[in-house]
Amino acid sequence: MTSTTARHGSATPSPQGPAAGGLGRGTRAVLLANLVAEVGIVVTGGLVRLTGSGLGCPTWPQCAPGSYVPTVHQEEGFHKYIEFGNRTLTFLVLVLAVAALVAVWRLRGPDGAPRRRLRALAAVPVVGVLLQAVIGGITVLTRLSPITVSVHFLVSMVLVAASTLLLLRAVEGDGPPRPLVHRAVRLLGVGLAAVTAAVLAVGTVVTGAGPHSGDAEEPARYALDPRTVSWLHADLVLLLVGLLVGLLVALHTSPSPAAARRRGWWVLGVVVLQGAVGYVQYATALPVPLVALHMLGACLLVVAVTALWTSLRERTGAALPRTA
Repeated sequence: MTSTTARHGSATPSPQGPAAGGLGRGTRAVLLANLVAEVGIVVTGGLVRLTGSGLGCPTWPQCAPGSYVPTVHQEEGFHKYIEFGNRTLTFLVLVLAVAALVAVWRLRGPDGAPRRRLRALAAVPVVGVLLQAVIGGITVLTRLSPITVSVHFLVSMVLVAASTLLLLRAVEGDGPPRPLVHRAVRLLGVGLAAVTAAVLAVGTVVTGAGPHSGDAEEPARYALDPRTVSWLHADLVLLLVGLLVGLLVALHTSPSPAAARRRGWWVLGVVVLQGAVGYVQYATALPVPLVALHMLGACLLVVAVTALWTSLRERTGAALPRTA
């Protein structure tokens, strides 16, 4: 059964829903900064790979034997500074993740109780950044194994999704989720999320089988035909488009929140742009700027799909900060 919100086709909160301005500007800014940082580290990490600087610091946790920073005697040239710079950015991402956790820790529900579920979600970026540091170290020690590189990227996508969800959940209540659309529409949403995950996973295989291995001297790649996996990736994107079009039709022909319909179009826009960039980069032998743009697009796709998913349900109870 759909709620009153869905029957009227708007995303206006119920009387028990989030109050306007319930989340302080400072808290919102910190949560947004955390999300931007998670996206940014993906792009800079991609630039490390695309410039062949993955082994610019050939050991871990040190950059060179006996030194945690690059040394003038290293043979890696400018690559050492690119890789070390990306490692340094990890600390900024960790600081912002911790700041987001602290900001959420200060939030209280309408009854003054701590928001425990939101706290658990806020801990995910912190734990994830620490985990990513370890995975990054393993990636270096395995000489950029394409498997660990793929895992490194996919964990980043999970952190982008979690940070997006954290930003959106902060302005919701902590009550149980209440569906705003028909069950069939929710199932389409589940399918869309699953195919998006598959597109991202196969995308890492496409990159791992291609020319951008991450190291200029000793390329490590999947022993797969790049053309074959590229077309598999493209087929999954077409399936994604089909599901998304079906979801948009369902949202516009059945009771649904205006926010869901609007976010559905945002997802379609990102998918179309990603598809265009993907085909152009494939046809032009994978130029570095387009590959980097494609990685940014992957992050935006995760953000858009996560936002769409949250608009298919609501949670009651206002979010009240302890301080203004």
